[in-house]
Amino acid sequence: MRPISLAPSILAADFTALGEQLKSVEQSGLADLIHIDIMDGQFVPTISFGPVVCAAVRRATSLRLDVHLMVVRPDRFYRELTDLGVDTITVHVEACSHIHRDLDEIRRLGARPGVALNPGTPLTHIDDVIDLVELVLVMTVNPGWGGQAFIPSSMIKVARVARILSDRSSSADVEVDGGIGPANAADIAAAGANILVAGSTVFGHRDGPAAGLAALRGALS
Repeated sequence: MRPISLAPSILAADFTALGEQLKSVEQSGLADLIHIDIMDGQFVPTISFGPVVCAAVRRATSLRLDVHLMVVRPDRFYRELTDLGVDTITVHVEACSHIHRDLDEIRRLGARPGVALNPGTPLTHIDDVIDLVELVLVMTVNPGWGGQAFIPSSMIKVARVARILSDRSSSADVEVDGGIGPANAADIAAAGANILVAGSTVFGHRDGPAAGLAALRGALS
């Protein structure tokens, strides 16, 4: 099993103290990257934030930035995000009319291309692009809000993605986002995920983000 990376999602952060919380996360030594959900109120019902917040996060931390675009016409953002120093850009197969072109453009601009699947989207939708990506993001809640419960049947999809990548000798990461906490983190990792995104578990912990990360990392050991 590959080492497990933890990706705190700032969707659950306290934006009145974002810099302090990011500092706490980085100084803990327990996080590997920062997950940033950009939502436009169209692909998903809610609006989160955009490149301005990404720029602020980039200034506040040296951790890798993992941007998840939950937007229509995601190509609007690729150049600006890569210019900001974003490391990974993940787009939804459901939102891209020309997914090959999008993934090629992300790579050309210097970021790692990723593809995301909603809980109700079959894996067959990424069959023809899986060799073009460096990350597959399996959504284990319906996107749009933090704090949702993990959809149990998603565990099967995580395992299937991991198996497909292994069969193709792909080194692409398997990232899981939605409802992850100490109670299910080990099972999700055992299914084949190697990047776990956690929002409320980290930033909602009563003792602070570092304690949330410690609880999650402890559940994996």
